[in-house]
Amino acid sequence: MTRVGFGFDLHPLVADRPLVLGGVTVASDRGLGGHSDADVLAHAVGEALLGALALGDLGRHFPDTDPRYRGISSLELLRRVVELVGAQGGRLVNVDATVLAEAPRLAPHLPAMARRLAEALGLPADRVSVKAKSPEGLGLVGRREGIAAMAVVGVEVGP
Repeated sequence: MTRVGFGFDLHPLVADRPLVLGGVTVASDRGLGGHSDADVLAHAVGEALLGALALGDLGRHFPDTDPRYRGISSLELLRRVVELVGAQGGRLVNVDATVLAEAPRLAPHLPAMARRLAEALGLPADRVSVKAKSPEGLGLVGRREGIAAMAVVGVEVGP
């Protein structure tokens, strides 16, 4: 059986933090605020994976009240989610993700993001799609208050 999961994440842009998206540090005057490295792209993929098997959300498995996860790489959290999915008999098939950001320009970084995610997920690179969209100045992302990401995953379950 094939199951589909959808994930979404949003973090505020803050001073004095690196901007990490899909495990890639992108040059920017601000980064994303959060308990971990706040990688919204990796978080959206993780949320989608957990959702595909109705396993809750990232906060349930990696609470921001737990000091073990302070500053942790979101790619490491993603590896742990893959293990959880595998323990339930799930096998990730593909990922399609989109980052929503007004700035900086992400197009040059998308292939590296897809590669880093694929490595963390244990997938061939041709099964991980990462795109970027600008909200054209609309909403909180358009006002450069934060960055968001969405992801859809396919997971096979069963023999």
